Amino acid sequence: MAFTRAPTSLPSLNYAFQGNKYPSMAHLNCSTKVTDLTFKLPCFKAPNPIRYLDRLPNIDHRNKRSANLANLSTTETLTVELLDAWEDDYDGVIINSQCLPNSSNAFSSVLQSSVSHWKLMGKKGIWLKILEEQAELVPIALKEGFSYHHADPGYVMLTYWIPDKPCMLPGTATHQIGVGGFVINDNKEVLVVKEKKCPSRCYGIWKLPTGFVNKSEEIFSGAVREVKEETGIDTTFVELLAFRHAHYVTFEKSDLFFICMLKPASSEITIDESEIAAAKWMPLDEFLAQPFHQEDRMLKNIMDICVSACESKYRGFTASQIMSKLDDRLSYLYCRDLTALKKGE
Repeated sequence: MAFTRAPTSLPSLNYAFQGNKYPSMAHLNCSTKVTDLTFKLPCFKAPNPIRYLDRLPNIDHRNKRSANLANLSTTETLTVELLDAWEDDYDGVIINSQCLPNSSNAFSSVLQSSVSHWKLMGKKGIWLKILEEQAELVPIALKEGFSYHHADPGYVMLTYWIPDKPCMLPGTATHQIGVGGFVINDNKEVLVVKEKKCPSRCYGIWKLPTGFVNKSEEIFSGAVREVKEETGIDTTFVELLAFRHAHYVTFEKSDLFFICMLKPASSEITIDESEIAAAKWMPLDEFLAQPFHQEDRMLKNIMDICVSACESKYRGFTASQIMSKLDDRLSYLYCRDLTALKKGE
């Protein structure tokens, strides 16, 4: 358990702030000493502790504060405990989940103190990540006004919006991303599969290999991986041909589905028997003639695009890795050929 412990001497009836604005808080280090009337950290200052304590919940420190104010001729030392946290880029606070108290009572007390402090500091949003092994702390945080934001394996994320205005914190992820691989060989045969488990309306249909993109995986990498997992065929990415956007799909999330054209680098099929009932190289005309594909307008348009790309009548997007100053990282831009664009072609 790690707190910011702030022992300080409190001269009575001194309510002066050091200016009207509070400098930004980069991080609240553990066991940081505080003297005089202000927290003196490299990037962090808090207001006069006497006024600060007026806003604290009714914990043990309040008796000491009251005793101090009752005797104007004395100065007493208090200790204010805050959760270890750092500031985000939007005047918010991110609590260090690795330093939460193990005791429920201790967590409740220090959470109240910390929220009161961050309110005085003019902070807006508070992010609290509670790990699976800390699950008993969730009801306590909810009782203190925190709300569920999202959950992933191993943790739940809670938030607290301080201003008396509509919450401006970003919501949780709204989309899932799927990919399909259009793989065609030199004999104009398309790599197709039959899935073992699928909706009854498309059971037994020969279709393109599809799947979901993994966390932190590129769209084209997901398509290459799914084709390999389902059929054993190695491929390389050629271009992104099109994507479909649908809403209220799984768990009422929206869905983005990207069609990638891939070039086969092998030909021997080895299916994933846990997901795939069968896979084969099918002549393109036979694949397109399936009634299901002819009757589904979305699928028919997708396949028309795929065929046009094979005949060099349609150009999709390639992936170019580019550095951005916005986030100081390399990421992929999907667009027409940048080289040709610069040449004016």
